[in-house]
Amino acid sequence: MSQDFDDMDEDWGGFDVDDWTRLVAFNAAVASLEDVQAKRAIFALGDTESPRLLDMDLPQPVIWWEDDGEQAAVAVQAEAHTGNDGEEMEVLGLILPDGSAAIALLEDVDLVDDTDPTWRDLVAAAVDLDQADED
Repeated sequence: MSQDFDDMDEDWGGFDVDDWTRLVAFNAAVASLEDVQAKRAIFALGDTESPRLLDMDLPQPVIWWEDDGEQAAVAVQAEAHTGNDGEEMEVLGLILPDGSAAIALLEDVDLVDDTDPTWRDLVAAAVDLDQADED
């Protein structure tokens, strides 16, 4: 489960390897639609049972394994939800280096720290690509 929010034209500020810690985590409560609309949260899931926050330090650098390969991101939201089928989903709200937002399952990311050379290279490449697109 991953969803890219590029079509929402949201800019969550983006980041580089030196300033990712300024990203604001949403970990006060399970997010509502109003939280998403106010840009306090990345996602709000409805029609689930027993929603709860995941015990996780946020913001958290991650390497997200999506369809197109690996991508650097920072998790700023972490929740667990039980679906109608009884299966628990651990869901993260991600900020990408370009400032776009995405959601992903916890199982589709590797938690890393900001010294991880792969994460740093992925961030640098994304930032360089964004700057080239602006030219």
